[in-house]
Amino acid sequence: MTAPGTPAGAPAADTDDLDVEEALALVREPHREPQDDGAARPPGGPAVRQPAERHTATPWPHAREIAARAARTARAHGRQGTADSSAGDRRAPVSVPLGDALGLVLAAPLDALTDLPSFDTSAMDGWAVAGPGPWQVREEGVLAGHAQPEPLTDGVAVRIATGARVPADTTAVLRTEHGRTDAQGRLHPTREMSHGQDIRPRGQECRTGDQLLPVGTLVTPAVLGLAAAAGYDTVTVVPRPRVEVLILGDELLTEGLPHDGLIRDALGPMLPPWLRALGADVVAVRRIGDDARALRKAVTASRADLVITTGGTAAGPVDHVHPVLERVGAELLVDGVKVRPGHPMLLARTKEHQHLVGLPGNPLAAVSGLLTLAEPLLRTLAARPAPEPYTLPLKEAVQGHPYDTRLIPVVLRGDHAVPLHYNGPAMLRGIAAADALAVVPPGGARQGEEAELLDLPWATAGIGVCFT
Repeated sequence: MTAPGTPAGAPAADTDDLDVEEALALVREPHREPQDDGAARPPGGPAVRQPAERHTATPWPHAREIAARAARTARAHGRQGTADSSAGDRRAPVSVPLGDALGLVLAAPLDALTDLPSFDTSAMDGWAVAGPGPWQVREEGVLAGHAQPEPLTDGVAVRIATGARVPADTTAVLRTEHGRTDAQGRLHPTREMSHGQDIRPRGQECRTGDQLLPVGTLVTPAVLGLAAAAGYDTVTVVPRPRVEVLILGDELLTEGLPHDGLIRDALGPMLPPWLRALGADVVAVRRIGDDARALRKAVTASRADLVITTGGTAAGPVDHVHPVLERVGAELLVDGVKVRPGHPMLLARTKEHQHLVGLPGNPLAAVSGLLTLAEPLLRTLAARPAPEPYTLPLKEAVQGHPYDTRLIPVVLRGDHAVPLHYNGPAMLRGIAAADALAVVPPGGARQGEEAELLDLPWATAGIGVCFT
C-alpha cells in the first residue's frame, strides 16, 4: 500500500536502512507529476489536472522520517561529546527526583534495591494464627510500621493489620470476616484455611537485583510508584529536549482586539504548552518581529536542542528565515513539505547538536509543521516510543489536494472519524474541537475510507496530558 503523501504513480521508497544524507538525496529528487490523464479526482467532484511544474518539496511521510533521523544523529553526537563540552553533555542521561521524572524515559534499568516485600506481611486485617484452631487470642495487636512482633506458639493468635510484619511461626492470617470468638474468648475459623493464607511472603514480587523495568521504559505514574516501593529517590532518565521559540512578525498583538491591520498572536500562547505536552522543556519564548539581525542573533546565541520559528519561511520581503539560515551556515534538511496546510515548513541543522524547525505563520499551518517535523524530532531526542499507527473510517468524504497530503482536524465518534469544518490554514476553530488529525492522501478520501490518524497529546489517556 502506498504511504500517505506518496504521489500517485511514484514508487514507495523504503528509507528504513538509509542514513540522513541518503534519505535527503532520495526525497529531494524532483518528481514530475504524471501528465497523461493523471488527474486527481476529489470524492464526488470534478477531476483536477496535475500541474506541469516540477515539485521539489519533501513528501510528508519522508519529512517525518528525516526529522527522526536527524534527532538520532544529534543524540549520537551528544553521547560521543563535541568540541563544545556543554553541548556534548546536554543529551547525557541525568538523575532526577521521582517528582520530576513523569513523562521521561529510563536511561538505566530499574533494578530492585531490596526484596519486595522486604519481610513477610499480612495481606488482610484479621488474626495471625499458629497451628490448628481454636486459638487463644493474645492481648496486644500487631500494627503496620512497628518492629518485629513476638513469635507465636501453636494455639495462639494475635490481632494483625494489613501490611504489618507477620510474627515468626505464623501458620496463616485469618481474615476478620472469617473468624468468631466463643464465650471463653477463643477464636474459631468460620471456613477452611490453608497454610500461608493471606500472607505476602518476603520477595514475592521481586528479589534484590531483579530487573523491574528495562532501559527505554516511559515513566508513568505507575512506574513512579514502583520505583518508590523499590526504594528509589531518583531515577536515571533521558533529559527533556530544550526548546526555544522565536515569534516573528511585526503585525502581532499580545493583547486586546485586532485593529488597524494588526492581529492577535495565536502561536505565542499555543506553542509552549503544546511543546511541553510533546515532552519538551521550553526554555524561552522570544518575540523577534520582522528583524533579520535580531533573528540571526537569537539563532546563533541559542543553546537549545531545537529552535522553533513562526512565520517568515516563504519568500516575501520580510521572510528572513531562509536568508538567516544561509548566513549562519545551516544545512537545510527539509525545505518545504508536500502537505496542506503547512507547505512552506522547513527543518535545518544549525549546529552539530542543534536543529531549527521553521513553522509557517498561519496557525493551523503551524500546527501541521509542529506535528510533521517537531514531534518526531522531539520524540526521538527524548527516546520516547513512537505511537502505534492506527486508522479509522471517515464519516464523510474529504476533498484532497492533487499531489500533497492533507491534515484535517477530526473528532472520534464510535468507530469513525468525523471531519471538522474550519480547517483552513489560518483557522484554529476546527483543531480546537478536534481529537486528532486525519492524514488524507493526495486525491482525497471517500466516505468510509480508512484514514491514518495523528492523536493530539491531550486527547489521549497517555502521558501527554502532563503540561508541567
